[in-house]
Amino acid sequence: AEAGPFDLRRESDRATLDEIRAGMDEYAVLVFRDQLFDGGEQLAFARRFDGTLHAKTGAAVLGKNRLGDEALTDISNLDEGGQLMQAGDRRHAYALGNRLWHTDASFQDPPGRYSMLLAKVVPPVAADTELADLRAAYDALDDATRRTLEGLRAHHSIAYSRMTLGFEFSDEEQRQLPGAVHPVVRTNPRTGRRSLYLASHAAHIIGWPVPEGRLLLRELVEHATQPQFVYRHAWREGDLVIWDNLATMHRGRPFDDTHHRRELHRVTTLDIA
Repeated sequence: AEAGPFDLRRESDRATLDEIRAGMDEYAVLVFRDQLFDGGEQLAFARRFDGTLHAKTGAAVLGKNRLGDEALTDISNLDEGGQLMQAGDRRHAYALGNRLWHTDASFQDPPGRYSMLLAKVVPPVAADTELADLRAAYDALDDATRRTLEGLRAHHSIAYSRMTLGFEFSDEEQRQLPGAVHPVVRTNPRTGRRSLYLASHAAHIIGWPVPEGRLLLRELVEHATQPQFVYRHAWREGDLVIWDNLATMHRGRPFDDTHHRRELHRVTTLDIA
């Protein structure tokens, strides 16, 4: 849903923030146009909205964040000097993992809850983001599959998801990214609505042989990303898109990122009750 008009930089009224949260429970993805945050303002809004911020990102093992705060994630194709990264840059190879269907910070415990992605610079070509509704995907499962999923847990690892694309981590980097275990089906405590909890980070099902577990996870992702469950967002500068990581997956769509500048800033809160 599109929400507004709001100037979220100045929005601190608890009742209004609760209305936005209720909108998240209903729609899972909200679009706010014409937001003029600087980095500090975006971080401050996220803290007002949902408290504790996700700072231990997987990219942190690759070096210092050029934006100066690990809680403000740089979703861009720019190096530390603000120039376009070239195809041979290791950070560019790492960022390609954002094109896989994933949820933010599922490789940690507690995992990510709300992600808030702000478009600062949008290229002149399509560079969209797709989001899949994992609640609707769960609702569409047959009863036998729902019974199979009951009580299952998966191990999530960002090292696993990046290595599926051929990205190589050192032994020390892998030690910094141990991963986390989460249920395959989650329930929104405020609404009682159930959803699948999937990501490219999901490496295996606990207690299952690895091949069978990965096949199940792949089949679930294929089911959840059918067109009827997917929204495709075409970015405009100043867009702030908020999504619930416990109810959605998302992925970036490819564009010529060695020629066109694209800069988005993301803040993610943690799922802490």
